Amino acid sequence: MADNLGAVAQLLEASLDPRQNKQANSKAELALRQEEKKPGYSLQLLQITASAAYPYNTRLASALCFKNFIKWNWTDEDGNYKLQENEVTTIKRELISLMISVPTGIQTQLGEAVSVIADSDFWERWDTLVDDLVSRLQPANPAANIGVLQVAHSIFKRWRPLFRSDALYIEINHVVEKFGAPFLSLFEQLNNFIEQNKSNKENLAQGFAQLNLMVKLLYDLSCHDLPPVFEDQIAGIAGLLLKYLTYDNQLLVTDDDTEAGPLEFARAAIFQVLTLYVQRYQDDFKPYIGDFVQSSWNFLTTIGQETKYDILVSRALQFLTSVAAMPEHAMVFQDENTLKQIIEKVILPNVSLRESDEELFEDEPIEFIRRDLEGSDSDTRRRAATDFLRKLAEKFEESVTRVVLQYIEHYLAEYTKNASNWKAKDTATYLFSAIAAKGVATASHGITATNNLISITDYFQKHLAADLVGGDSVHPILNVDAIKYLYVFRSIITKEQWQEVLPLLVNQLASSNYIVYSYAAIAVERALYLGDSQGQPIIAPSTITPLAKDLLQHIFSLIQKDPAPQKIQENEFLMRCAMRVLIVIKEGVVPHTDVVLQHLINITQIISSNPSNPRFYYYHFEALGAFIRFAAPSNPDKLEQALYPPFANVLQGDVQEFMPYIFQLFAALLEANPSGTLPNYYQNLIAPILMPVMWDSKGNTPALVRLLSSIISRGSQFIIENQQIEPILGIFQKLLSSRANESYGFDLLESVVANFPPTALEQYFVSIMQVILMKLENNKTESLLLRFVRFYHFISAQEEKGYSADFVIQVFDKVQPTLFTPIYLNVILPETQKLARPLDRKTAVLSFTKTVANSEAFASRYKKGWGFTVEALLKLLELPPLPAGKDDIIAEHDVEDMAFGVGYTALNTVRVQTRDPWPETGADLKAWVGQYLKAADKKNNGRITQFAQERLEDQLKALFGGYIA
Repeated sequence: MADNLGAVAQLLEASLDPRQNKQANSKAELALRQEEKKPGYSLQLLQITASAAYPYNTRLASALCFKNFIKWNWTDEDGNYKLQENEVTTIKRELISLMISVPTGIQTQLGEAVSVIADSDFWERWDTLVDDLVSRLQPANPAANIGVLQVAHSIFKRWRPLFRSDALYIEINHVVEKFGAPFLSLFEQLNNFIEQNKSNKENLAQGFAQLNLMVKLLYDLSCHDLPPVFEDQIAGIAGLLLKYLTYDNQLLVTDDDTEAGPLEFARAAIFQVLTLYVQRYQDDFKPYIGDFVQSSWNFLTTIGQETKYDILVSRALQFLTSVAAMPEHAMVFQDENTLKQIIEKVILPNVSLRESDEELFEDEPIEFIRRDLEGSDSDTRRRAATDFLRKLAEKFEESVTRVVLQYIEHYLAEYTKNASNWKAKDTATYLFSAIAAKGVATASHGITATNNLISITDYFQKHLAADLVGGDSVHPILNVDAIKYLYVFRSIITKEQWQEVLPLLVNQLASSNYIVYSYAAIAVERALYLGDSQGQPIIAPSTITPLAKDLLQHIFSLIQKDPAPQKIQENEFLMRCAMRVLIVIKEGVVPHTDVVLQHLINITQIISSNPSNPRFYYYHFEALGAFIRFAAPSNPDKLEQALYPPFANVLQGDVQEFMPYIFQLFAALLEANPSGTLPNYYQNLIAPILMPVMWDSKGNTPALVRLLSSIISRGSQFIIENQQIEPILGIFQKLLSSRANESYGFDLLESVVANFPPTALEQYFVSIMQVILMKLENNKTESLLLRFVRFYHFISAQEEKGYSADFVIQVFDKVQPTLFTPIYLNVILPETQKLARPLDRKTAVLSFTKTVANSEAFASRYKKGWGFTVEALLKLLELPPLPAGKDDIIAEHDVEDMAFGVGYTALNTVRVQTRDPWPETGADLKAWVGQYLKAADKKNNGRITQFAQERLEDQLKALFGGYIA
């Protein structure tokens, strides 16, 4: 064991070593993956993490590996442990004491692992945990308490984003009963400890680190409901919060103006709790709000401009914003003189650009953009001051507008006097945007409602339009202000106005300033996305198509300005703009195929060596998808030949992050090839994608099913000749065994049934049905039942292929002679009514209609069943679908989760187009059913009319008669 421990530690070191090239690092990572498969691997990682004999970085890498290993290997989809029982027990026994003893950075990684384990096990399967934590708390030992509280916080913070449910409340109550009282008494003891150590710098810092965690836990424990034990002690809690909000001690002040210290962190956490209490528990907290408002006001009017106070100022402003939202407290701010004071002393100092903002603008442009645009600046002073101002404007629109306009005019006059006062104009525009906008900006349309007392268009024409044509004489920040104004108010600007301003925006893409051209790309992209109330684009594609070649050339050259992989993929905003242009011009890209193709290939090759920005490569692959969709049909061979090498490199290099995208793009290339056959190119792909190892990564599955289905639909003959049906069915069986992948398994199976003749599949049908029925028996979820029912109808409706209800009954008879009746009565008939998608309902209508018309089994063997089938058919035709249960919705990964390369994100530009296999029914399904039944009745000498007389109740008889007549 010890030898192996050393070997694992060496591999961890090798995977980190910056002197090694990427291949050597990934060799070490591959070797670690082999180690993963051996029992006890997780315990070896914990031993390395615990041992001070190893360098800090090795221990940190080990903790990181442990966290990721636990993330993917703790339990399966059904909550069963994937590790050995003794390994599970040891981890739960040792993890807490280990986490308490390691350095902070390592603690964070282990905390995330604790959180993952708690997700599946806490509290029923780990009901000793809270007692264990409480027993480790010590009245006067912050160093020990910090570790314990860190563990508690990593478990309880999981509650914050969750929706209320009985299970959640039972868990919270379980914790509060055991943890609440000891927690409050620890708070008192900490207060005493801080008092006793107010002149001991080291102890004081430890005490404040504990205080910061305790305040976070106060938030965790109160995030859904105010615990009774807190309600009883609310005066004491409020007293302690107020004390530390106004606490000052020179020993806690940091020398660095940019680095927040323990005092700032603790106070920022207190403001967060205050905001929660004001929003959720104002009845209990009302008596104390006044004191907190007063101390926030004092604090905001005296605090310096240093960046170390930024989080603190923004949290204080968030607190005041939540107070201003409460009618009885908002009145404090109503008086016009008070508003002037607030705007002058609190709003203006915090919306004005500071030196640190300018430095960020110049030195870290991409960070500036993200903070400014994405609300990742929710903790910046500007954002928080704006939110506060807008909340006041919402309550007292006229007086706030009047007061703010006076300041705006003052600042604009300062700029008119002297253009070097550009900061004054920047502040004016910022204030104007803040009071002009109403409601929350949406990602798709920006601001959609505005303040009626002012004009968006006037301000733009008088003060901003000139900045878009002023060239180098205008400060780049004023350029950005003008572009951002168009971006924010894009939905308010009319179609005619967009015709005028779009060329100005496009010109800004030629700016030499990184932030200016990036903002221009952002604004152009969103403008091209906008549609009017009829869904027509605000900017007609015909205005973009003539510019497209130069526009795309320019954007691609900006992306590739610096050829380093991480620099190329730094700016996702440029890539998103290129993607949008390709989506808008559609087939207009065909004349520029060579140029665009070369850029896309070049970028793919460079970023494959080191994927680092999931958003960038998502937009890149969407752009490739749009390009394939619109350019490939007229040039399939060229695109296939050109894209094969970069795509194959991704697969051979095992670039996990890109593989799900590449499989989708291969499928799109094949689907765009108008020949309808399966070129050799794809024949050679079949064997590699049938290898089981390809299907091990969660993210690959949906994309591989898509690709394999596209190949099957064109190459069924080739697959039969190469005896590849069995491996494909093996993959179906593997997918069906996992709850997360069962629906993909059915997608693959339906593709097999749709494209192979019954003679090729006959020998497998009994096994297929056995596999499905066993899964239903062990795991009867609503979604699985619906997929099974959909599959039944899919076969039963395909009479022209040689399938039918009678075919399915024969298969069931071979599995077990009496099995069909209970499944038909208890699953197929009732669940069919829950099918919601129009195509699924249509398939079921065809299946039932053909059963009623043609089935021999239902004519003679299941006479009652014939009547039930007619009833189910009429319900489908006459009634809306029944609501389905929500027991198992599987969440899609979003772009942010893809950093580990295990997420699957569908590419919208090449989404599968739903194809109706039965276009011959026409638009009026009811009419088709009537005609089909009438023709079948005639062919069978009136058999259907006779069955209806004998087997249906009067009410159904009349309804059914209406169809046949």
